[in-house]
Amino acid sequence: MNELNLIPASAEIFLAIAIMAVLVAGLFVHEDSQPVSHRLSLLAIVVTGYIAISGFGVAGSSYAFNQMFVNDPMAMLLKLFACTATFITLIYSRQYVLIRGMLGGSLSGEFYVLALLTLLGQMIMISGNSFLIIYLGLELMSLSLYALVALRRDNPISTEAAMKYFVLGALASGFMLYGMSMLYGATGSLNLTQVAAAIAAGTASKTVLVLGLVFMVAGLAFKLGAAPFHMWAPDVYQGAPTSVTLLLGAAPKLAAFAICMRLLVEGLGALAADWQQMLVVMSVASLVIGNITALAQTNIKRMLAYSTISQMGFMLLGLASGVFTGSTAEATASAYSASMFYTITYVLTTLGSFATIMLLSRQGFEAEQLDDFKGLNQRSPWFAAMMMLLMLSLAGVPPMVGFYAKLSVLQAALEAGQVALVIFAVMMSLVGAFYYLRVIKLMYFDDAIDTAPISVPKDMQIVLSINGAATLVLGLLPSPLMSACLRAITQALAS
Repeated sequence: MNELNLIPASAEIFLAIAIMAVLVAGLFVHEDSQPVSHRLSLLAIVVTGYIAISGFGVAGSSYAFNQMFVNDPMAMLLKLFACTATFITLIYSRQYVLIRGMLGGSLSGEFYVLALLTLLGQMIMISGNSFLIIYLGLELMSLSLYALVALRRDNPISTEAAMKYFVLGALASGFMLYGMSMLYGATGSLNLTQVAAAIAAGTASKTVLVLGLVFMVAGLAFKLGAAPFHMWAPDVYQGAPTSVTLLLGAAPKLAAFAICMRLLVEGLGALAADWQQMLVVMSVASLVIGNITALAQTNIKRMLAYSTISQMGFMLLGLASGVFTGSTAEATASAYSASMFYTITYVLTTLGSFATIMLLSRQGFEAEQLDDFKGLNQRSPWFAAMMMLLMLSLAGVPPMVGFYAKLSVLQAALEAGQVALVIFAVMMSLVGAFYYLRVIKLMYFDDAIDTAPISVPKDMQIVLSINGAATLVLGLLPSPLMSACLRAITQALAS
């Protein structure tokens, strides 16, 4: 192990340089007349994704910065999908941000610079092997998202959402930082490997460890949007510009899953009996609050925000299923890989869902109400078909990928002997199916209120078509992605 070896962090280093190039380009070329920042950002993401995944076939982990930064197959796969999610978001957002004047000012590429900074923060979080690195990545991502939510300065709803997100986000970051400081005080190290060794040796105070763990789990739950730390999600999802909601609701979930694995499983695995109970409680609360509250929503962005809360409940159920007493190494890896598969497929599905809302909007009009989807099939059968595929996937209807993702999590919980939790999760999924199917009913069986023509550029149509088709193809052929997740998790646990 060479402490000066920067190759494991080459994707992050390249992206940081590319961000500076986009920043400078935005000063000289106005984005309204020539989309230089847009194209440079897409190119930067493609190259970053290629660098990130290039070593996926090589077994083992590599470290940088005195073992504070780790690059293993789990990190590579999650970084690839984080890059994919951000790439798709920028394609969907191009017309939206241009029409709404979100590229104006002296720095015309600020939207793209901030979007790339969120991606850089996520990648740092994914590879963090130290409390310090994870927290730096978390704050880089969070501060960029705070600025993005408030990007429409003249919009009072966006400004209010940004204030709520900033205040609650700062509180959650404080919780996490305080928890990390307590764990550092108890173990004497910031490095997750050394923290795990100190806890396993039994030299640390159990009381201090558990108190630190409680604060840390609270901070993680906020970043995931899991109940009872979910209160920010509906207001922020609704108030933020839809392009920013895409950035907020998709790729950050991959980074949040990664730090759950790094902190809880790799660093605090010896305390699994303690944090597992917290995850189960948050999973149950998220499934109940998310699904039941979504039934009453008339704003589709708020509905999808509560949907996110319930979906994170499923993800937490998969994480908790890996550490039940008596679980074998294979069952543990299977549970974590099911949770990882669930997170990845959820991100792909939610990208398409919010993109449809965004692409249906036009100058001076936001397609945010459920009634705006009435009769969509009469106006655009293609749009209605894409939205139907995405809603069916979120509802977990076969043969969509959402069905297989839910099934894999439920199988992991069943193998862990948690029959009651499985039955409860299935019942909550049935409740959740109502509000997803309601959108389909509005599109196909109600008369259109808005008859304005829908005009969407070809590149966005193509990407949305691929996005919708992916939910079906991955549902029919889930094995390659599931195998990749299992391999990534197995090697991460072994390192």
